[in-house]
Amino acid sequence: MPPSFPDVPPTPAAVHWSARASVRQYAVAALGVIVATAITLFLMGRVPICRCGYVKVWHGIALSSENSQHLSDWYTFSHVIHGFAFYAIGWLASRQWPLALRFVLAVLVEGSWEVFENTPFVINRYREATISLDYYGDSVINSVADILAMSVGFVLASRLRVWTIVSLTIGLEGLVAYFIRDNLALNIIMLIYPLEAIRQWQLGG
Repeated sequence: MPPSFPDVPPTPAAVHWSARASVRQYAVAALGVIVATAITLFLMGRVPICRCGYVKVWHGIALSSENSQHLSDWYTFSHVIHGFAFYAIGWLASRQWPLALRFVLAVLVEGSWEVFENTPFVINRYREATISLDYYGDSVINSVADILAMSVGFVLASRLRVWTIVSLTIGLEGLVAYFIRDNLALNIIMLIYPLEAIRQWQLGG
């Protein structure tokens, strides 16, 4: 099955994942970014795991102090969509680069966002402008899991057709909005330009 965004064919390396040796090098680079992100977050004061003392595979209560503290939650789907978006941006902006290099850059951007997201500025913005009143930042393990979720989205986007990815994006956004009255699009809106009507709806009004 062709990739979702067929690459122009100047060289095989630009279309497919690079040769095996190069893939290993890029994989090490991606892993290094993830480890560096985890260390940075820890030095910033982020807790390694939930303060509750245990790690859950899934935490489904969005309005709780344990949200963004475990391996996955409703916002994990947003990070999968990040992967879709990063693949599309990389294809549009630098399709001549090896796919593995674009993947490493996507991991770097996602890791940078995880660091920025856990600064006091963004944490306070979430608490003031969105429904995340109990949000005090991610645990380190949650941030690492978010980067891995983005990676899954990136790989899927590299292998599935465009309309499959578009359908998945719409479906995931609709699913999350239905269950927790929030999703990636609403989160972006509320962070950049909060709307009271959306906030009231999210609070159940």
